[in-house]
Amino acid sequence: MLATLLATAGPGTVTITPLNKAGLATWLEGQPPATAAWVKAVNFTGEAGSTAFLPGEGGAVARVLAGVSALDDLWGLAGLPAGLPPGNYRLDEAVDAALDRRAATRLALGWALGSYRFGRYKASDKVFANLVWPKHADQGEVQRTATATYLLRDLVNTPANDLGPAELAEVAHAVAEEFEAGLEVIVGDDLLDRDYPAIHAVGRASPRAPRLIDLRWGNPAHPKVTIVGKGVCFDSGGLDIKPSSGMLLMKKDMGGAAHALALGRMVMMAGLPVRLRVLVPAVENVISGNAFKPMDVLKTRKGLSVEVGNTDAEGRLILCDALAEADSEKPALLIDFATLTGAARVALGPDLPALFANDDGLADDLLAAGEEQSDPLWRLPLWAPYRKGLDSKVADLNNVTSNGMAGAITAGLFLQEFVSKDTPWAHLDTFAWNSGARPGRPEGGEALGLRAAYAVIAKRFG
Repeated sequence: MLATLLATAGPGTVTITPLNKAGLATWLEGQPPATAAWVKAVNFTGEAGSTAFLPGEGGAVARVLAGVSALDDLWGLAGLPAGLPPGNYRLDEAVDAALDRRAATRLALGWALGSYRFGRYKASDKVFANLVWPKHADQGEVQRTATATYLLRDLVNTPANDLGPAELAEVAHAVAEEFEAGLEVIVGDDLLDRDYPAIHAVGRASPRAPRLIDLRWGNPAHPKVTIVGKGVCFDSGGLDIKPSSGMLLMKKDMGGAAHALALGRMVMMAGLPVRLRVLVPAVENVISGNAFKPMDVLKTRKGLSVEVGNTDAEGRLILCDALAEADSEKPALLIDFATLTGAARVALGPDLPALFANDDGLADDLLAAGEEQSDPLWRLPLWAPYRKGLDSKVADLNNVTSNGMAGAITAGLFLQEFVSKDTPWAHLDTFAWNSGARPGRPEGGEALGLRAAYAVIAKRFG
């Protein structure tokens, strides 16, 4: 159970009445004049994110008025776990009874996501407020989504000294054990023996050996759903080294792997009737005497040769081997997550993952799910005329273009070379990070695209 969501109310439980501006006027009509005067005196207007405390006997809080934009706003109550005094709270009985399953679930999920704190390294005496489960909330959905999001945030927030390729594999092992999934990890030079040469090339310079994490779960007779996640546990840029400002957040360059493991966890926790496979190439892109070099030509699992135009475009190199393996099984659905390009952030900012897909129906489903789940995506085109920018004079393709334009699109086009046209495939170029805190979304690692992707899988195969 999530710690801040309670099964029952006890003595001293305080009522929360969520109201928008229009609803406040209606609510006040049924209240004593003294209550209306108090609300006016504290200047509570129902503005989203605002609160007002109504006093009770002996100076105790009798009720909390919470301004929301709408009663089904995912983030409507998300600031309250940290913002209210510690204690137990429940929704106004009339509001609770009127909420449908979707609205009740969203309010409870927002509360759960607002109760997250990354506390691995710094102690805190902060105590979150508790909420009694809304009557019609889908507790399974809230538990599934919140625990997966916590896992994802924890992974992205953990610095590289404590989360390298081996530690990421240990997390995958724990998830596999929890759900009785199979797990294989191919490490170091075994990657060459098993024909994953691009993963090996990117990760070989680090004393922390590269590896491919391969989790399988479910009935082999069920439709195959494969999730791939970029697991660059730290990215120095390699020999094309990043400046210090560009390297500062590179502990989060395994954000795609965190999304893949979190999404896989949601699928397994829900018991969806799919044959799940999660593939995570896990490496560090660092510098030593055997680091791969600009203008090297690398072999790949698909057999295509790749000239290295820039060693800081390493994510697509490890993904290409994993995607080729994923595609070899002809899954019914293939999704990859990657913190892949700064170009996607320049185009769309930190909140909108760039979505690429070779299947319009899949893209439409993901966009619709993003709207429904308050987890928006924005589709960018796999614009075929830009593919020629990846041509190489000495290899089948280059990992970058020479003009530096449309970087997110050309990265997607590079990955598309390793996926068959008849495999429904989506690529999410996600930031996986909140640069500043908002209700329910603390600064640090963040799930962006996770809920949308799960909703599509559940709808198609559940």
